[in-house]
Amino acid sequence: MPTIYFVRHGQTEWNAAGRFQGSQDIPLNDIGKGQAVRSGELLTDILANDSHDLAKMPFVSSPLGRARNTMELLRGALGVPPHGYELDDRLREIGYGHWEGSTLAQMEVSHPELFAERQADKWGVPPPGGESYASVTIRVRDWYDSLLQDTVTVSHGGTMRALMVALDVETPVSAVDTLVEQGVVYVFRGGQVTKHS
Repeated sequence: MPTIYFVRHGQTEWNAAGRFQGSQDIPLNDIGKGQAVRSGELLTDILANDSHDLAKMPFVSSPLGRARNTMELLRGALGVPPHGYELDDRLREIGYGHWEGSTLAQMEVSHPELFAERQADKWGVPPPGGESYASVTIRVRDWYDSLLQDTVTVSHGGTMRALMVALDVETPVSAVDTLVEQGVVYVFRGGQVTKHS
């Protein structure tokens, strides 16, 4: 079972405002850029302790710009060429459909009945025109099953929650409200996840 060194992209202005981004390409703000560099600094020590050769290590990112920018900044902090990584669409953020760009309060006003349904079952009920966590779990598991070795990945909070369930680290009930921090590194190994900050 390959180890995953997982980094959530750095902060964006929509993160700071509590707006759900989903598939929208919102750039990193200055805080987010600093978090990306910090993740790279943390990875330097973590990968050295695990005796990884950076030249042979796969790096894979979500195709969304905030994840790619985070990957390039953390690779710079690691001292390797910023663009030496792959993209995988299976790592994109959960799609929030019509709710992208909205805060929770705006979601509730726009679709009160669906919002209430989703609050009761955040894992199984998709946003209007969006994806459920259950469906994201399938694509994230498919990505994990394709890995041949330990991998560094930059992705999203929703994607990490789905990965936690896909790898039996958490249940849907516990994962759905798990805070996924920025500027840290999560290591998935041996059926557990540890945070490095």
